[in-house]
Amino acid sequence: MPTPFQQRTLAFQSKERNVFFHILTACNLSCRHCYINPEQHGSITLPEETIVSWLKLFAAPDKKTNLILLGGEPTLHPALPTAITKARELGYQSITVDTNGYLHHNLLDKIHPTDAVLSFSLDGPCSEVNDPLRGPGVFKTCTENLAKAVALGFEVSVIYTVSALNITHLAAMPKLLKTLGVSHFFIQVIGLRGKSAGLTDRANPPLQISPEQWLDTVPQVAHAAAELGLHVIFPKVFLNPDEPFECAGLVAENFFIFPNGRVYCCPLCEDYPIHSYQIENNTLCLRSGLIEKNFFPISIPEGCIMNKLLQPGSLQYDENGHPCHRISCCLLKQEMARA
Repeated sequence: MPTPFQQRTLAFQSKERNVFFHILTACNLSCRHCYINPEQHGSITLPEETIVSWLKLFAAPDKKTNLILLGGEPTLHPALPTAITKARELGYQSITVDTNGYLHHNLLDKIHPTDAVLSFSLDGPCSEVNDPLRGPGVFKTCTENLAKAVALGFEVSVIYTVSALNITHLAAMPKLLKTLGVSHFFIQVIGLRGKSAGLTDRANPPLQISPEQWLDTVPQVAHAAAELGLHVIFPKVFLNPDEPFECAGLVAENFFIFPNGRVYCCPLCEDYPIHSYQIENNTLCLRSGLIEKNFFPISIPEGCIMNKLLQPGSLQYDENGHPCHRISCCLLKQEMARA
């Protein structure tokens, strides 16, 4: 008998906020699809006191606030354990560290398994697939450190960024993750940001996949992973005809913070100086002029206005000029898990 499982769209919650905090932009790897854009995001490593000040700035004890600590590679920052401890004191309900798996500064020895979830980036079920994307030896190091974290009692998840270079290998991931003791599996669509936005010449064919490839592959793999007991989350991407479009920038609180003080509400906008807020003197200031927030209320047949403006090549139209698919907000997720 098939394993019963639940599938649902994770609707935006107005009283929940997500804080994506890049505490530095430096990284020990050079992944082909890295979204960090030094020209827009800078090369600053925030001092410990600034990290603490900005954590206070976004703390909201009256709301469920989820904190995701990012880089670059956040474990390169020696103050990461302090940031995690301080975030707990400030009332952040959920703390996640997104890591490439190298776990610098002996992180596992400096925090307790109940302090944070560790989310490892892995883009292939073996070194032959993962390492051409992320670097030589990365698969071995990442999986070994992931296994150490599981053995110590940490809750671990894996992020797999689907691209034209690894989508045919996605189906092999659930079995690997089950073996490694992973609890959550996040399937992520390649974004046209940072490095991947410029990989369009013959030597570097586009990394983006077609709607057909996504729809024919990702839901089925998510189903298989859920049947193995994994909690799976992946972008909605395409709306059904009867589903309304909602923009997270209008109905939820999401802040994408960079060390140069830029704060975005939409990750699609991060390659452009149209951020909604700027942190000045430890104060969150709403910017004037041409900013992303001005565009969120615009309703179009294609769905997401920012996708239409910034990634028009991702859209397809029929012979009458109507969009073949409506694109959901990039922050709208699907969830599959055992019932």
